[in-house]
Amino acid sequence: MPHEEHEPTKTLGAQTARLVAVLHERGRTLFTHADVQAITGLAAKSARNLMAGLVNRGLATRLKPGLFILVPFELGREREYLGDPYVVARELANTPDYYISHASAMALHQMVTQPQLAVFVTSSKAIRPRTVLGTEFRFVRCKPAGLFGIAEHWATKTERVRVSDLERTVIDGLKQPEHCGGFTEVAKAFWMRRDAISPSRLIDYALRLDVGAVVRRLGFLLETFEVPAATEIERLRPSLTSSYALVDPLLPAEGPYQARWGLRLNVEPDELRALVMT
Repeated sequence: MPHEEHEPTKTLGAQTARLVAVLHERGRTLFTHADVQAITGLAAKSARNLMAGLVNRGLATRLKPGLFILVPFELGREREYLGDPYVVARELANTPDYYISHASAMALHQMVTQPQLAVFVTSSKAIRPRTVLGTEFRFVRCKPAGLFGIAEHWATKTERVRVSDLERTVIDGLKQPEHCGGFTEVAKAFWMRRDAISPSRLIDYALRLDVGAVVRRLGFLLETFEVPAATEIERLRPSLTSSYALVDPLLPAEGPYQARWGLRLNVEPDELRALVMT
């Protein structure tokens, strides 16, 4: 005769209480079926049943198959809890070869003025986008050789994530402005943190990444903002080819051609300077 249904929702069984306590002690607010089995000693099927009970009672939220997060007690009856989106992004990537990138890295580095709606993650694996509890996670593929310029960031008191450093964040924005709100947002981000950004490291990264449009846009950006690094900027020029790229690939292909950086200026230097000064 089934009797589980009559169990009061607020009380925890001994096994569940111990599981929750151990996860809290270990700072593992995010956890998997394997963690549950290791802590409880239960077989796979019993561990899954235990987890189903936790989720049904609002003690944990299922973020994706096999990945859960404890709902903080102080949220009371709240059942849908995402936790820190950057930590969730790390778990969704499920590989050491990842980093928080583009608009999300700009947000972590305090380089944006508007709230970010999606979380961007760069990884050497192809990962499909997914939405978890209303937050969109977008994954950008990158060659393993492109995994450089990455720093550790404490997302919470107990959880660290990998994030592009300041210079790599700018370079990724110049490579794929569409993941940052366009070239002008990248330019604003650079301007906001210009005192902390190393021009020579920017140039090193651009040459290492070896993408023509990045080299062109970087040279243009540094000269437009009159960054005092003329000798460094000259290092970019030998890698230029005879082709042209748009300053902002999101905007219409119009405007004058600038031979110095091989760019079609669909955003003019004066326009950029005016934007950042406001």
